[in-house]
Amino acid sequence: MSSANNTSAPSVAPKKKLTTSAMIASIASEGQATRPAPFGHALAALAEQRQDIVGLSADLSKYTDLHIFAKAHPERFYQMGMAEQLLMSAAAGMAREGFVPFATTYAVFASRRAYDFICMAIAEDNLNVKIVCGLPGLTTGYGPSHQATDDLAIFRAMPNLMIVDPCDALEIEQAVPAIAAHQGPVYMRLLRGNVPLVLDEYGYTFEIGKAKTLRTGNDVLIISTGLMTMRALEAAKALQADGVDVAVLPTLHDRYGISTPAVCTQIKAWL
Repeated sequence: MSSANNTSAPSVAPKKKLTTSAMIASIASEGQATRPAPFGHALAALAEQRQDIVGLSADLSKYTDLHIFAKAHPERFYQMGMAEQLLMSAAAGMAREGFVPFATTYAVFASRRAYDFICMAIAEDNLNVKIVCGLPGLTTGYGPSHQATDDLAIFRAMPNLMIVDPCDALEIEQAVPAIAAHQGPVYMRLLRGNVPLVLDEYGYTFEIGKAKTLRTGNDVLIISTGLMTMRALEAAKALQADGVDVAVLPTLHDRYGISTPAVCTQIKAWL
């Protein structure tokens, strides 16, 4: 098993969006390079080095890419069933015993259905639980019951909770060992299946709490988060062809969501 930094080679997205697992469609643009299930592979690799890593799912391991971890480390995988409150409570208990649990479900179920359990059992006591959730925002066509349009607003108000919103496969791969090393609870939004590869051309390295400017520009500043960073970079390249110089600053890797120092530094440079 390779280390967490040695990840699968990128592939090119097919013209037709195919699923890598049931009900997981790629969000990659036509011809865009992708990597399959970066979260699952990164966590399985990290668990080779750290025996305290455990994985839990609320009957969604195949839909959060955790099935890869489960296959590699079946003795450290826990299927909790369709019971998100139990999922979070069990993860809290494991954290108290010295484990580093990665609890996975859909973002809307964690932020709404399990909110009180996360707040009282995990966040208030600053427990070392990593909550990793698929279907953030409007990334699914399943309808309002599965669209987490307010998860960031909900979790930003929670004490001690670090928020991480990766842009692409590279950032997910780098974020997994980083959030495992972070002492305290983390909420990470998850892109699943064949995930676009975007940040490799910018020499990007992930660091918790630090936002890094991907493009400099003198005309427009786009402050982005998550997969919208990919869209912001696409817009910046398109505007460049029209002579508009666009800077792109991704954020949301901080305890309160916004990487404030980096944002303030970038804005001051414009004044």
